[in-house]
Amino acid sequence: MSSEIIGHLDLNSASGTQLNMEALYQIAPSVFTEARDAKTGEIARKVNFDALRALLGDAVKEEGGESYQFTWVGKQAAKAEAARPTDKTLRPVVEDSVDWNNTKNLYIEGDNLEVLKLLQKSYMGGVKMIYIDPPYNTGNDFVYNDDFARTAAEEDLEAGNVDELGLRYRKNTDSNGKFHSDWCSMIYSRLLVARSLLTEDGVIFISIDDNELENLKKLCNEVFGESNFLTTITRATGTPTGGGFDGLVNELDYIVVFAKNIELTTINGMEMSSKDAAIYDQEDENGRYLTRSLRRTGGEDRREDRPTMYYGIKAPDGTMVYPQGPTGYDSRWICSEAKYKELETNNLIAWKKIERNGTQKWQVQQKFYLEGRTKAPGNLWNDVEGNKKATRDIRALFDTKKVFDFPKPVGLLKKIISISCNKDSLILDFFSGSSTTAHAVMQLNAEDGGKRKFIMVQLPEETPEDSEARKAGYKTIPEIAKERIRRAGKKIKEENPLTTQHLDTGFRVFRLDESNYLEVKKSPKEYDQDMLGLFVDNIKADRTDLDLLFGSMLAWGVQLDMPMTTEQVNGCTVYTVNEGDLVACFSEPITDKVIQTMADKMPLRILFRDSCFTDDAQKINIYEQFKQLLDWADDEAFKNIKVI
Repeated sequence: MSSEIIGHLDLNSASGTQLNMEALYQIAPSVFTEARDAKTGEIARKVNFDALRALLGDAVKEEGGESYQFTWVGKQAAKAEAARPTDKTLRPVVEDSVDWNNTKNLYIEGDNLEVLKLLQKSYMGGVKMIYIDPPYNTGNDFVYNDDFARTAAEEDLEAGNVDELGLRYRKNTDSNGKFHSDWCSMIYSRLLVARSLLTEDGVIFISIDDNELENLKKLCNEVFGESNFLTTITRATGTPTGGGFDGLVNELDYIVVFAKNIELTTINGMEMSSKDAAIYDQEDENGRYLTRSLRRTGGEDRREDRPTMYYGIKAPDGTMVYPQGPTGYDSRWICSEAKYKELETNNLIAWKKIERNGTQKWQVQQKFYLEGRTKAPGNLWNDVEGNKKATRDIRALFDTKKVFDFPKPVGLLKKIISISCNKDSLILDFFSGSSTTAHAVMQLNAEDGGKRKFIMVQLPEETPEDSEARKAGYKTIPEIAKERIRRAGKKIKEENPLTTQHLDTGFRVFRLDESNYLEVKKSPKEYDQDMLGLFVDNIKADRTDLDLLFGSMLAWGVQLDMPMTTEQVNGCTVYTVNEGDLVACFSEPITDKVIQTMADKMPLRILFRDSCFTDDAQKINIYEQFKQLLDWADDEAFKNIKVI
């Protein structure tokens, strides 16, 4: 029996290509075949395009010819980049976190494309709502570290536009020949990955201005499907810009809204205002109500349009009432006779005498009660907080200092969350800026007792040298954002002490970094004597157990907010994630007592560091011990026990 009986955990992020292959296999397994991989020489599952073409029939576009499409320089490379896995990792930063042991919220520093890829295995299909406020491409926006957009990497390095992780910080000015193309590539790849994180009934909201509105809508049509377009919200910003002698003042921006699957998506109604409720001007023992005529009005209101909805209804005096149009033609009711009887049984029918042509006639009406009723949100939002209020609010949190330019209003995000999420939804913002979204989640939870969770992702963009933020000690945008969440959470609890005892205002901080593992992919000729130790332990010297644990959780599809405990057994530290979802030990030597302690957790997954084992014999023995203690078959043990 080989030591490979315990396999190594695959530490790369999900492959977009593989995810697409798996999705296609679920709906069309017949188009797959087995063939030898040209790179590895191994037999692998491949798509038979001839079979796929035959399956699709006339729906396949033939080569050549004209077709409608949206394209730009770099599109195919952007698509390839979205599918390419990453070997980077997320390292926990406990000292920056708040309530590490109990919080369900996450704050992640790093390039959002890499972060989104890393989140795929753990959060695929788990995010109810995504809100992003990406760069508007005004000519002053930073370009992210996308290889497909890097046309002059050497020049960037020489100019200081690239940091030690390869992040680019040059601005995308309108003098750039790929001004629109760079922006489209940047947002396209991120949307492709982000879509996989949404629940099937999930929704994405994207703030934008005039500069890229048209391109963004076309991009989303391709990523999410044109049929899943919900609306474009027009928002009054409250901060007129662009005013001048020769121009029009701009007082609006936009929020493009797409569903992942519009057939499954529900938009929640908004609470009625006193103005909205004023039309409920009648009252009975069941509460306030309004009435509307039961006769169909407007289009398709004639008897011949819906013959089954033409029938007689007995009035209070015993006369029969039929639906009649204003000019005397036979009309129809809004519902079937069976539905009418149901309304009558539930006391939802009212009778009223009206005068028509000098004659008193009965009119049958339907009651609509105010209690429990909400208002359907429209797509013109001129009733939410403006940008000036947002600026005032963040200044108030930071002792009147203007530490962040152009924050979004908390009220705006509260409205977006309210109409799109349940009280226990997970919300993602991967252009999180000052973390208005996190603030709004906490505020809304405080108001309605919700348990919503957030994931914030932000590039560690530096604050300008002469800015108020830098003078106040904040060197990066994440430093501002984390402090805002701390201060906002404290303020919310202070203002609502009786209802916020259990409010989650904490967050776990993670930072994007290079792999936890040394590069060992060299040819035999490239190794010298000093490098042989890499085969013993290829983990970087500065990495902690927590680094290894959370990196493995991402690779294994375990969510990063899971609670965990530690205990010492024979000098070894045993980590238990979510009461047994994952049990890990990176210490040495592994003893029988350690094995028994880990098995007692009834784990779903077991993880070791390769260096924990003194030799192959011990590795095989431990494998067999877990099989016996947990009553696992060989295939279960091989799947559930891994080393790094």
